Amino acid sequence: MTLERLWAGWRQAYITRATDEDAGDRSEEGCVFCRILASEDPSEETYVVWRDDRVAVILNAYPYAPGHLLVMPVRHVAEVEDLDAEEGASLWSTVITAVGALKAAYRPHGLNLGANLGRPAGAGIPAHVHLHCVPRWDGDTNFMTTIAETRVLPESLSETFGRLRAAWSGVGPDLGEPVPSPGRSPD
Repeated sequence: MTLERLWAGWRQAYITRATDEDAGDRSEEGCVFCRILASEDPSEETYVVWRDDRVAVILNAYPYAPGHLLVMPVRHVAEVEDLDAEEGASLWSTVITAVGALKAAYRPHGLNLGANLGRPAGAGIPAHVHLHCVPRWDGDTNFMTTIAETRVLPESLSETFGRLRAAWSGVGPDLGEPVPSPGRSPD
């Protein structure tokens, strides 16, 4: 039996860029997350769902499932043990709110929360610590994922962004409204 493959050539540019950035420059200037968080682009272009001075939430540009969020410190830091106490507390509080927003927006049957610390652990961007929040549903791993190594996503990132921004302000600790990238006024 020959295993069929679906071509996903669009991923290679991202993988190469992320790998080159990690290998060549672990500085804030070389970090894709830091560039997103420093961007003057509106949130709809950077997919920054929410941020404050310490923590930010962005959509994963290559999600495992609709609603796949990345929660991270705003400060460029690679190691979780290098977070200060306030960043750590803010990070976890934001994860709790992210879970609430995902549940409100998607009503998943479960969620995966995780961090891949370092390249050998599976981190695609190991120079900037981040946590994954991924909604899951019964039966969401089907033949496409299992056999074809391909994910089928039923909505665009723009739709996901809109759903999560709408759900964000109504859940969890009082983190307030989403804040766009620096230099922009709130919606």
